[in-house]
Amino acid sequence: MLDWCVAIQFPDGGFQGGRVDSLPRVPVTFNTGQILMGLAAGAAEYGDSRYIEAMHSAAVWLRDSLDADGCWRNYPTPFAAPGEKAYETHVAWGLFEADRVAPGNGYGAAGLRQVDWALTKQQANGWFASNCLSDSDRPLTHTIGYVLRGVIEGHLLSGQANLLAAAVRTADGLIGRIDEEGYLAGRLDCNFTPAVDYVCLTVSVQIAHCLFLLYRLTGNANYLAAGQRATRYVRRTISIDGQLETRGGVKGSFPVDGDYGRWEYLNWAAKFCIDANMLELDLTS
Repeated sequence: MLDWCVAIQFPDGGFQGGRVDSLPRVPVTFNTGQILMGLAAGAAEYGDSRYIEAMHSAAVWLRDSLDADGCWRNYPTPFAAPGEKAYETHVAWGLFEADRVAPGNGYGAAGLRQVDWALTKQQANGWFASNCLSDSDRPLTHTIGYVLRGVIEGHLLSGQANLLAAAVRTADGLIGRIDEEGYLAGRLDCNFTPAVDYVCLTVSVQIAHCLFLLYRLTGNANYLAAGQRATRYVRRTISIDGQLETRGGVKGSFPVDGDYGRWEYLNWAAKFCIDANMLELDLTS
């Protein structure tokens, strides 16, 4: 996988959005940030010069394309609604990982500037404006999960108390919307009121992982309990027998005709599910 990512990297360091056959084929901030996490992990694990070089190329591209106010605007995805995106704190996380591998290049500082910018979009109740692929008034909980994780990772890198406080505000707005069965609606308005009647399974485990991290940071057992409700809900939707093609897969939505990943099993949903369940095991075993 790392070798393939290196092979498709643009000469300037960026990576395309969408699928490999999607058009237009242009470098995109968000996708570059996600791949940067993998490149940084590969550089740290294997010490391969190809991965180290590709990591630096992507990190420099992101660092240098950040606007002065901390927002990325120059390389948006052509596959989402236009406009500023607070959830690109999840891109900043890629810079944090690169900074851990190769400190002294300004990668972490650039990522923290973006997180500071994103916090200008946070309301007092923890909800973020300018934070969706398609409808910023009713953002996908998927992108709420993205922005929350990036803020947490900013705190983990810097130790800044204001970032932890910001993450707690968002988490406190979310846990009241995870019911006893673990149901969390796939879109939430500015009051964290459910705006759809389906669950985005991807984000249930994304947010569960964030809540587990916050439990470890704060000791607040409400975060652990809410995260466990969310992971249980998602596990109940996963088939562990039956057809090989769907065994262990995680759907985009539940019911499967919800408007996030409709009728699809998503590789990133499975990835987030693995991450959340592994951390839950670490915390509870």
